[in-house]
Amino acid sequence: MNKILISGGAGFIGANLVKLLLEWEPEWKIVVVDALTYAGDKKRLEEISDNPRFSFYQVDITQKEKMREIWEREKPQGVIHLAAESHVDRSIKDPSPFILTNVLGTEVLLELSLEFGVSRFLHVSTDEVYGELKDKEGKFTEEHPLAPSSPYSASKAGGELLVKAYERTFDLPVVIVRPSNNYGPWQYPEKLIPVVIWQALHRQPVPVYGRGENWREWLYVEDCAQGIYAAFLKGREGEIYNLGSGEERQNLDTVKTILSLLGEKEDLIQFVPDRPGHDFRYFLDNQKAKRELNWEAKTKFEEGIKKTVDWYIKNIKWVEEKIKEIR
Repeated sequence: MNKILISGGAGFIGANLVKLLLEWEPEWKIVVVDALTYAGDKKRLEEISDNPRFSFYQVDITQKEKMREIWEREKPQGVIHLAAESHVDRSIKDPSPFILTNVLGTEVLLELSLEFGVSRFLHVSTDEVYGELKDKEGKFTEEHPLAPSSPYSASKAGGELLVKAYERTFDLPVVIVRPSNNYGPWQYPEKLIPVVIWQALHRQPVPVYGRGENWREWLYVEDCAQGIYAAFLKGREGEIYNLGSGEERQNLDTVKTILSLLGEKEDLIQFVPDRPGHDFRYFLDNQKAKRELNWEAKTKFEEGIKKTVDWYIKNIKWVEEKIKEIR
């Protein structure tokens, strides 16, 4: 394979992956398809925009005929599918875009991959398809049943089931990865970590759901991109791989860490009513990825969060532009 189509390649994780592949695979050509919804941004790809091995199409993956035109023109041999609506709060307010992109969009890519005979289809899912761990013990293995809690995670689970169905029914060569919560530079400022950084920089109240007692496993975005790359190269057909970091923190502790890095006091914290169906804890068993992909996360949370805070301080104008869109 030397031409790879990446859906959602102007997104937070996708852009990191695109840049990694162009650097690590000098023979590969990368075709990015991205609708450039609010969370997509070509600025993430500016540094490689003139690379002759990179091409970009602003197309919604649900538009099958436009996608077919791209396939006919580019003839990709592999697909890495990241395009998704991904914010739980938005999915609670309006599930429809999540069903369209995460389920219907996935079906379009699967159908075209089958029609044009791609050699590998890698689907990027989420740890949220497992539902929640109700206490501080235990880990999700890849065999754990799916029990999504939100419209977002249900739509991602639906997309996954379609991927597995195409593998079983049509022998499409697929691999699935389930990463834990990503963070790092260029993340759209609606997720927890960039929200806390922005609010604290402006000495505004920092909202924390409930009492901040929920637990999350944090995966630095560059480590996630490397895990996706490893799964694309080495993953066994039909298999699922957890991409977990082992770096688990209670939400309140994450917020306090950011405030400390910014030299701000904890009295900025404002507890707000909890989100409906808020999962208590996710934690992934990543032994399969270590064993079969030779991958594990390298970035400790303390290192990654400092790099992230520093990046947002230096790139505050980009964040300001995005905040205006939200408001």
